[in-house]
Amino acid sequence: MMLKKILDNFKHLDKTTFKIMKYGLLFCFVTCILSVLILFTYDYAFPSPFMFYIGISLFKLSLIFGIEFVICAFVVDGIKKQLI
Repeated sequence: MMLKKILDNFKHLDKTTFKIMKYGLLFCFVTCILSVLILFTYDYAFPSPFMFYIGISLFKLSLIFGIEFVICAFVVDGIKKQLI
């Protein structure tokens, strides 16, 4: 029931809100890939704690930004449709 409501809201997002969310998630995906490359570099080529902390921090940041883009898209869409 709740999942169906969330998917229904996702399908009926405003066009510009969806576009911003799509590009935001693309940015988060690229940041995540960069962090994975840094962590592979740490694991195989240059084992430094500094590289590890940069990779992990960047990975966490990309996940947090991804969640923020999705949540903010739903909130902005709700405000535009005057549901909130």
